[in-house]
Amino acid sequence: MIEFWNIIQNYFNTNWLEAIAAVLGIASVWFARRENILVFPTGIVSVVIYIYICFVARLYADAGIQVFYTAMSVYGWYNWIRKTGDSGSLAISVNSRRQQIAGIAATFVLYWLILGIIWLFNQDDIVYMRSYVPWVDSFTTSVFLIGMLLMARKKLENWIYWIVGNVVSIPLYFIKGLAFTSFQYIIFLILAILALIEWRRRWIESQKIC
Repeated sequence: MIEFWNIIQNYFNTNWLEAIAAVLGIASVWFARRENILVFPTGIVSVVIYIYICFVARLYADAGIQVFYTAMSVYGWYNWIRKTGDSGSLAISVNSRRQQIAGIAATFVLYWLILGIIWLFNQDDIVYMRSYVPWVDSFTTSVFLIGMLLMARKKLENWIYWIVGNVVSIPLYFIKGLAFTSFQYIIFLILAILALIEWRRRWIESQKIC
C-alpha cells in the first residue's frame, strides 16, 4: 500500500498540471450533476489546461474540442443564469424525436469532418494515421461536442453522450500515458450515470408540478 501511494505521489510530482486539470474537471461534472452554476468556471479552467496537454499528447481533435468547450461553457454559463419565462431560470428538458435524430446525425457528420481535418494536418505522419488514435479521437470528440451543446441547453440527453464518450475515452488516455486523465474519465463515467438518474428524476418531478 505504501509503495502504491509512493507511485501516485511521484506521478503527481511530475504530472501536476494534468492532476490539477483532472481535479477541476471532476469538480465541474459534480457541479453539473447538482445543477450548480460553478460547473462552468471550474470547467473553463480545466479545459484551458487540457488544450496544452492534448497538443503534447498529439490528441489534436481533443485539443480542438477543449477550445469549443471553453466557448460553450461561456454560452452555457449565460444560458443557465438568464431569466426564462415564469420559471425564472432554464429548466431541465428532454429532446423531441426530431432533436434526437438531429443530434445523432450531427454526431455522424462531425465524426467524418473531424477525421478529415486530422488527416489534412497529419497525412504525412503515416504511423499516426494508420493507428486507431485518429479514429477514436474523432469519435469521442464528435460525441462530446454534441454532449456539451446539450448540457448548455440543459437537455437530459446530454448525459447519454457523456457516458458513451467516457467509456471510449478511458482506455484511450490510459494507452497514451495520461493516467490521471484516464482515472478522471472513470470518475466522469460514474458521475454521468448518477447525473442521468438524478436529472431524470428532477425532470419527472417538474412534469408532475406542471
